[in-house]
Amino acid sequence: MKLRDEILSLKKQKNAVILAHFYQISEIQDIADYVEDSLGLSQKAAQTNADIIVFAGVHFMAETAKILNPDKKVLLPDLNAGCSLADSCPYDDFKKFIEKYPGHKVISYINCSAEVKTLSDVICTSGNAVKIVNSFPKEQPLIFAPDRNLGDYINKLTGRNMVLWDGSCKIHDQLSEEQIVLLIIENPDAKLIAHPECKASVLALADFVGSTAAMLKFITEDVSKRYIVATESGILHQMRKIAPDKEFIIVASDKSCNCNDCEYMKMNTLPKLYQCLKDEKPEIILSTDIIEKARKPILKMLEISKS
Repeated sequence: MKLRDEILSLKKQKNAVILAHFYQISEIQDIADYVEDSLGLSQKAAQTNADIIVFAGVHFMAETAKILNPDKKVLLPDLNAGCSLADSCPYDDFKKFIEKYPGHKVISYINCSAEVKTLSDVICTSGNAVKIVNSFPKEQPLIFAPDRNLGDYINKLTGRNMVLWDGSCKIHDQLSEEQIVLLIIENPDAKLIAHPECKASVLALADFVGSTAAMLKFITEDVSKRYIVATESGILHQMRKIAPDKEFIIVASDKSCNCNDCEYMKMNTLPKLYQCLKDEKPEIILSTDIIEKARKPILKMLEISKS
């Protein structure tokens, strides 16, 4: 409690705002000003009047906040909090990939580096990907990166044939249909809800597919009392808060545990959050050129999302 009080005191003193993703540890979610998915956090970052943004998430999320707030100080409790999906799409390789497909527009999932965003025509999140894709004429050829699973799912929903970069999120891609089928057999009264970063074979089994925010909305509106959840374990904290009368079973990363934790998301802790707010570092630093180029596709996403 003392550490929590110190953080809240520093936050008020420095006019800071704490943004946290649903996959953060519960203690950070409970102290944050806003707990959202990637789209929600981008929107909050664009709207904030705070002088300092403390981003309890991973590196690409804090970069997005900096791109939207070039004159504000953006802090990340642990600079090593990366992303396996973003790492799967290096800038140089992606640039060469794009050059193979002249005439194609580039839609990049927000889970990519600031450098990759500069190569993009528009950014999307799992929550608005269909809307972003449908904003282009049917005859416009598209490249979708970096998540092949999300891209494949959106292709099926929209009837498109987007060219897909072969990247994936380790946390979602490792979930197996065999393991899920066993859970379904053991829990016949439970509905399977899955994040679209999961493999097609997993999504085909799901009763509902959606972003983290969409999953939370679904469980509050749905009549079922039990759910099998195919995404990162951190989401369970919010699920239990908003639906305490329901039961949630996480799809484990392997047979030896009952969790599916992202090692990067879990790098942020309350002591690190306190220290970074106290010292005002580690700070996200991006060049003016990258900020200017990456800002355009992000703003385009935010504008399309309003409509």
